[in-house]
Amino acid sequence: MVDAGVLRAHLVAVRLAGEVATSREDSLRSYRLFAARDPRVLIGIDPQRPWKQPELLALMAEKCGVSADPRHTSGPDVIDPELTVAALDAFAGRVRDVARRGAPVLFGTGHPGRLLGFYAGLADALSAVGCEVLTPAQGRCVDILTRFGLRTHRLDYVRGVALVREPGAERPGCEPGVHSHSPLPVRVALEAAAEAGGPLPELVIGDHGWVCGAGQLGFEAIGLGDVDDPALFVGEAEGAVSVAVPVDDGVRSVYYRPLTRYVLKRACLSQ
Repeated sequence: MVDAGVLRAHLVAVRLAGEVATSREDSLRSYRLFAARDPRVLIGIDPQRPWKQPELLALMAEKCGVSADPRHTSGPDVIDPELTVAALDAFAGRVRDVARRGAPVLFGTGHPGRLLGFYAGLADALSAVGCEVLTPAQGRCVDILTRFGLRTHRLDYVRGVALVREPGAERPGCEPGVHSHSPLPVRVALEAAAEAGGPLPELVIGDHGWVCGAGQLGFEAIGLGDVDDPALFVGEAEGAVSVAVPVDDGVRSVYYRPLTRYVLKRACLSQ
Protein backbone atom coordinates (compact mmCIF):
# COMPACT_ATOMS: atom_id res chain seq x y z
CA MET A 1 0.00 0.00 0.00
CA VAL A 2 1.08 3.60 -0.62
CA ASP A 3 0.59 6.35 1.94
CA ALA A 4 0.53 10.06 1.10
CA GLY A 5 4.13 10.71 2.08
CA VAL A 6 5.48 7.82 0.02
CA LEU A 7 3.33 8.89 -2.91
CA ARG A 8 4.58 12.48 -2.78
CA ALA A 9 8.16 11.25 -2.89
CA HIS A 10 7.35 8.97 -5.82
CA LEU A 11 5.65 11.77 -7.75
CA VAL A 12 8.74 13.96 -7.52
CA ALA A 13 11.25 11.15 -8.11
CA VAL A 14 9.72 10.10 -11.45
CA ARG A 15 8.67 13.64 -12.43
CA LEU A 16 4.94 13.08 -12.29
CA ALA A 17 5.00 16.23 -10.16
CA GLY A 18 7.66 18.65 -9.02
CA GLU A 19 9.72 19.64 -12.06
CA VAL A 20 8.03 17.95 -15.02
CA ALA A 21 8.87 17.36 -18.67
CA THR A 22 6.20 19.78 -19.93
CA SER A 23 7.90 23.05 -20.80
CA ARG A 24 6.80 26.47 -19.66
CA GLU A 25 6.70 27.49 -23.33
CA ASP A 26 4.17 24.71 -24.11
CA SER A 27 2.03 25.61 -21.11
CA LEU A 28 1.88 29.32 -21.97
CA ARG A 29 1.13 28.51 -25.61
CA SER A 30 -1.82 26.35 -24.50
CA TYR A 31 -3.13 29.15 -22.28
CA ARG A 32 -2.95 31.60 -25.19
CA LEU A 33 -4.81 29.19 -27.47
CA PHE A 34 -7.44 28.48 -24.81
CA ALA A 35 -8.01 32.21 -24.32
CA ALA A 36 -8.57 32.42 -28.09
CA ARG A 37 -11.03 29.49 -27.83
CA ASP A 38 -9.03 27.26 -30.12
CA PRO A 39 -10.95 23.94 -30.23
CA ARG A 40 -7.68 21.98 -30.19
CA VAL A 41 -7.15 23.19 -26.63
CA LEU A 42 -10.79 23.47 -25.48
CA ILE A 43 -11.07 19.64 -26.03
CA GLY A 44 -14.82 19.63 -25.50
CA ILE A 45 -15.27 22.36 -22.89
CA ASP A 46 -17.40 25.37 -23.82
CA PRO A 47 -16.33 27.95 -21.20
CA GLN A 48 -19.13 29.84 -19.53
CA ARG A 49 -17.21 33.12 -19.73
CA PRO A 50 -14.14 34.54 -21.45
CA TRP A 51 -10.84 33.42 -19.96
CA LYS A 52 -7.93 35.73 -20.62
CA GLN A 53 -4.41 34.42 -20.42
CA PRO A 54 -3.57 36.13 -17.09
CA GLU A 55 -6.68 34.56 -15.54
CA LEU A 56 -5.71 31.14 -16.87
CA LEU A 57 -2.20 31.50 -15.50
CA ALA A 58 -3.62 32.41 -12.07
CA LEU A 59 -6.00 29.43 -12.21
CA MET A 60 -3.25 27.00 -13.17
CA ALA A 61 -1.06 28.37 -10.39
CA GLU A 62 -3.88 27.67 -7.93
CA LYS A 63 -4.85 24.23 -9.29
CA CYS A 64 -1.45 22.88 -10.36
CA GLY A 65 1.21 24.96 -8.64
CA VAL A 66 2.81 26.46 -11.77
CA SER A 67 4.52 29.82 -11.37
CA ALA A 68 2.04 32.69 -11.40
CA ASP A 69 4.74 35.08 -12.65
CA PRO A 70 4.05 35.97 -16.31
CA ARG A 71 7.71 36.94 -16.68
CA HIS A 72 8.67 33.28 -16.20
CA THR A 73 8.50 32.15 -19.82
CA SER A 74 10.96 29.30 -20.32
CA GLY A 75 12.33 26.11 -18.84
CA PRO A 76 10.54 23.11 -17.33
CA ASP A 77 7.16 23.67 -15.74
CA VAL A 78 6.25 22.46 -12.27
CA ILE A 79 3.39 20.73 -10.48
CA ASP A 80 2.96 20.97 -6.72
CA PRO A 81 2.86 17.35 -5.44
CA GLU A 82 0.70 18.42 -2.50
CA LEU A 83 -1.97 19.53 -4.97
CA THR A 84 -1.67 16.24 -6.84
CA VAL A 85 -2.18 14.20 -3.67
CA ALA A 86 -5.11 16.35 -2.55
CA ALA A 87 -6.77 15.96 -5.95
CA LEU A 88 -6.18 12.19 -5.91
CA ASP A 89 -7.94 12.08 -2.53
CA ALA A 90 -10.96 13.84 -4.06
CA PHE A 91 -10.74 11.56 -7.13
CA ALA A 92 -10.75 8.50 -4.86
CA GLY A 93 -13.78 9.87 -3.05
CA ARG A 94 -15.80 9.91 -6.26
CA VAL A 95 -14.63 6.38 -7.09
CA ARG A 96 -15.66 5.24 -3.61
CA ASP A 97 -19.12 6.74 -4.05
CA VAL A 98 -19.88 4.91 -7.30
CA ALA A 99 -18.44 1.69 -5.85
CA ARG A 100 -20.80 1.85 -2.89
CA ARG A 101 -23.77 2.32 -5.22
CA GLY A 102 -22.62 -0.26 -7.75
CA ALA A 103 -23.16 2.42 -10.38
CA PRO A 104 -22.22 2.10 -14.07
CA VAL A 105 -18.98 3.79 -15.12
CA LEU A 106 -17.22 4.64 -18.37
CA PHE A 107 -13.45 4.83 -18.78
CA GLY A 108 -11.63 6.47 -21.67
CA THR A 109 -8.16 7.75 -22.42
CA GLY A 110 -6.43 9.83 -25.04
CA HIS A 111 -3.07 8.63 -23.68
CA PRO A 112 -3.37 4.83 -24.02
CA GLY A 113 0.36 4.28 -24.29
CA ARG A 114 0.89 5.88 -20.88
CA LEU A 115 -2.32 5.79 -18.87
CA LEU A 116 -4.17 2.65 -19.95
CA GLY A 117 -2.86 0.64 -17.00
CA PHE A 118 -3.89 3.29 -14.47
CA TYR A 119 -7.51 3.25 -15.63
CA ALA A 120 -7.62 -0.50 -16.22
CA GLY A 121 -6.67 -1.15 -12.60
CA LEU A 122 -9.56 1.02 -11.45
CA ALA A 123 -11.93 -0.62 -13.93
CA ASP A 124 -11.00 -4.08 -12.65
CA ALA A 125 -11.61 -3.04 -9.04
CA LEU A 126 -14.97 -1.40 -9.76
CA SER A 127 -16.13 -4.35 -11.82
CA ALA A 128 -15.21 -6.67 -8.94
CA VAL A 129 -17.57 -4.83 -6.57
CA GLY A 130 -20.51 -4.88 -9.00
CA CYS A 131 -20.15 -1.71 -11.06
CA GLU A 132 -20.89 -2.21 -14.74
CA VAL A 133 -17.94 -0.98 -16.80
CA LEU A 134 -19.63 0.21 -19.97
CA THR A 135 -18.29 -0.37 -23.49
CA PRO A 136 -20.75 1.40 -25.81
CA ALA A 137 -20.10 1.90 -29.54
CA GLN A 138 -17.25 -0.60 -29.70
CA GLY A 139 -15.92 -0.72 -33.26
CA ARG A 140 -17.70 2.50 -34.26
CA CYS A 141 -15.80 4.76 -36.66
CA VAL A 142 -14.99 8.31 -35.53
CA ASP A 143 -13.61 10.98 -37.88
CA ILE A 144 -11.09 13.07 -35.94
CA LEU A 145 -9.30 16.16 -37.21
CA THR A 146 -5.55 15.70 -36.73
CA ARG A 147 -2.52 17.72 -37.83
CA PHE A 148 -2.51 15.50 -40.91
CA GLY A 149 -6.13 16.29 -41.75
CA LEU A 150 -9.36 14.42 -41.09
CA ARG A 151 -8.58 10.81 -40.18
CA THR A 152 -10.97 7.95 -39.50
CA HIS A 153 -10.36 6.14 -36.21
CA ARG A 154 -12.07 3.18 -34.60
CA LEU A 155 -13.41 3.21 -31.05
CA ASP A 156 -12.16 0.22 -29.11
CA TYR A 157 -11.92 -1.01 -25.51
CA VAL A 158 -8.96 -2.62 -23.79
CA ARG A 159 -9.59 -4.03 -20.30
CA GLY A 160 -12.71 -1.88 -20.12
CA VAL A 161 -10.96 1.37 -21.10
CA ALA A 162 -12.02 3.18 -24.27
CA LEU A 163 -9.44 4.43 -26.77
CA VAL A 164 -9.20 5.08 -30.48
CA ARG A 165 -7.09 3.22 -33.02
CA GLU A 166 -6.20 3.89 -36.59
CA PRO A 167 -7.69 1.30 -38.96
CA GLY A 168 -5.45 -1.74 -39.23
CA ALA A 169 -3.69 -1.06 -35.92
CA GLU A 170 -4.99 -4.20 -34.20
CA ARG A 171 -2.04 -6.35 -35.23
CA PRO A 172 0.13 -7.89 -32.48
CA GLY A 173 2.91 -5.56 -31.43
CA CYS A 174 1.01 -2.38 -32.33
CA GLU A 175 0.53 0.42 -29.83
CA PRO A 176 -2.69 0.01 -27.79
CA GLY A 177 -4.15 3.14 -29.36
CA VAL A 178 -3.37 6.66 -30.57
CA HIS A 179 -2.84 9.86 -28.63
CA SER A 180 -5.92 12.05 -29.00
CA HIS A 181 -7.38 15.14 -27.36
CA SER A 182 -10.68 14.93 -29.23
CA PRO A 183 -14.04 14.90 -27.38
CA LEU A 184 -15.71 13.17 -30.33
CA PRO A 185 -15.10 9.59 -29.12
CA VAL A 186 -16.89 10.15 -25.81
CA ARG A 187 -19.77 11.86 -27.57
CA VAL A 188 -20.12 8.87 -29.90
CA ALA A 189 -19.95 6.45 -26.96
CA LEU A 190 -22.53 8.30 -24.88
CA GLU A 191 -24.87 8.72 -27.84
CA ALA A 192 -24.64 5.00 -28.58
CA ALA A 193 -25.38 4.13 -24.96
CA ALA A 194 -28.46 6.36 -24.99
CA GLU A 195 -29.67 4.94 -28.32
CA ALA A 196 -29.29 1.39 -27.03
CA GLY A 197 -31.53 2.18 -24.07
CA GLY A 198 -29.04 0.64 -21.68
CA PRO A 199 -27.48 2.19 -18.61
CA LEU A 200 -25.68 5.51 -18.86
CA PRO A 201 -22.54 6.12 -16.82
CA GLU A 202 -22.92 7.78 -13.47
CA LEU A 203 -19.23 8.61 -13.61
CA VAL A 204 -16.83 9.05 -16.53
CA ILE A 205 -13.15 8.59 -15.68
CA GLY A 206 -10.34 9.52 -18.04
CA ASP A 207 -8.41 12.42 -19.50
CA HIS A 208 -8.39 14.94 -22.33
CA GLY A 209 -11.59 14.95 -24.40
CA TRP A 210 -13.09 12.03 -22.48
CA VAL A 211 -13.40 14.12 -19.33
CA CYS A 212 -14.12 17.47 -20.92
CA GLY A 213 -16.55 16.11 -23.49
CA ALA A 214 -18.52 14.11 -20.94
CA GLY A 215 -18.54 16.94 -18.42
CA GLN A 216 -19.81 19.41 -21.00
CA LEU A 217 -22.72 17.04 -21.71
CA GLY A 218 -23.68 16.99 -18.04
CA PHE A 219 -22.13 13.69 -16.96
CA GLU A 220 -20.05 13.63 -13.83
CA ALA A 221 -16.44 13.36 -14.97
CA ILE A 222 -13.09 13.10 -13.22
CA GLY A 223 -9.60 12.68 -14.60
CA LEU A 224 -5.94 13.53 -14.97
CA GLY A 225 -4.61 16.70 -16.57
CA ASP A 226 -1.16 18.03 -17.39
CA VAL A 227 -0.16 21.67 -16.93
CA ASP A 228 -0.64 22.31 -20.66
CA ASP A 229 -4.25 21.02 -20.50
CA PRO A 230 -6.08 24.03 -19.01
CA ALA A 231 -9.49 22.80 -20.21
CA LEU A 232 -9.83 20.24 -17.39
CA PHE A 233 -9.05 22.83 -14.74
CA VAL A 234 -11.35 25.46 -16.25
CA GLY A 235 -14.03 22.77 -16.37
CA GLU A 236 -13.43 22.05 -12.70
CA ALA A 237 -13.53 25.77 -11.82
CA GLU A 238 -16.83 26.18 -13.68
CA GLY A 239 -18.41 22.96 -12.40
CA ALA A 240 -18.39 20.88 -15.58
CA VAL A 241 -15.61 18.60 -14.28
CA SER A 242 -15.83 17.21 -10.74
CA VAL A 243 -12.13 16.53 -10.14
CA ALA A 244 -9.04 17.36 -12.22
CA VAL A 245 -5.80 15.82 -10.95
CA PRO A 246 -2.65 17.76 -11.90
CA VAL A 247 -0.01 15.28 -13.06
CA ASP A 248 2.39 14.82 -15.95
CA ASP A 249 0.51 12.55 -18.38
CA GLY A 250 3.49 11.48 -20.47
CA VAL A 251 5.88 9.47 -18.28
CA ARG A 252 6.42 5.69 -18.38
CA SER A 253 3.23 3.71 -17.76
CA VAL A 254 4.77 1.77 -14.87
CA TYR A 255 5.17 5.01 -12.89
CA TYR A 256 1.39 5.36 -12.56
CA ARG A 257 0.97 2.06 -10.69
CA PRO A 258 1.46 3.63 -7.24
CA LEU A 259 -1.28 6.14 -8.13
CA THR A 260 -3.66 3.28 -8.88
CA ARG A 261 -2.82 1.62 -5.56
CA TYR A 262 -3.25 4.90 -3.70
CA VAL A 263 -6.66 5.61 -5.25
CA LEU A 264 -7.89 2.08 -4.56
CA LYS A 265 -6.73 2.29 -0.95
CA ARG A 266 -8.43 5.67 -0.44
CA ALA A 267 -11.57 4.39 -2.17
CA CYS A 268 -11.60 1.34 0.16
CA LEU A 269 -11.26 -1.00 -2.82
CA SER A 270 -7.78 -2.42 -2.19
CA GLN A 271 -7.47 -6.00 -1.05
